[in-house]
Amino acid sequence: MNVLLGLGGSDESVKTLRRTIERTTDVGDDLTVVIVDKPESKRSQDEMYQQAREALDEAGLEDRPVEKLEGDPGSALVDYAEQGEYDQLVIGGGTLSPMGKIQLGPITEFVLLNAPTTVKLVR
Repeated sequence: MNVLLGLGGSDESVKTLRRTIERTTDVGDDLTVVIVDKPESKRSQDEMYQQAREALDEAGLEDRPVEKLEGDPGSALVDYAEQGEYDQLVIGGGTLSPMGKIQLGPITEFVLLNAPTTVKLVR
């Protein structure tokens, strides 16, 4: 399977990166990582790029591409997914409300509604 992983700079993104790399190595998927630009995030785009590159190298996936995307995070991610032949788009996101229902942020919601492929949401 050809998987596209979209990351921001949150703790959720770090967890999503780890889980996706584990799954990729377990099942032999092809993985492409893209880092969106979210200035309000805990980590900068450059920090997330470095963290993704190190995690891939440690897992023996040093040949997998990691790219930075500019512009609106949701639109940039959907546009990138449309240009490639990906079987799945993986993103982190969603929190639980006090009633136990998932709450989606605006970027996650946009990607879920507009992505040209199956979206896997890692929580």
